[in-house]
Amino acid sequence: MSKKNDIRHGRHCVFKMHVHLIFVAKYRRKVFDADAINRLRTIFAKVCADFEAQRIEMDGEDDHVHLLVEYPPKVAVSFPALNGGAYRALGHMI
Repeated sequence: MSKKNDIRHGRHCVFKMHVHLIFVAKYRRKVFDADAINRLRTIFAKVCADFEAQRIEMDGEDDHVHLLVEYPPKVAVSFPALNGGAYRALGHMI
């Protein structure tokens, strides 16, 4: 059994924490086209790297975006930077 174990190690801890975030457009407007989702994918990857988190999966529809993130215990679950970065990048559309 030589399966690679993808549990992350900190200095004093071992962890594998995930959070499923859903970003919804105001009034569920249909604003997320393929171009917007690709821009969000880039923004979320950069913000996750800044917080030592890892974007596992991301997908979206016309009115919302799903994001699965693996993060270290020292980071708050709310991820205000993700929401702020998305709004600044796509604020003119929302």
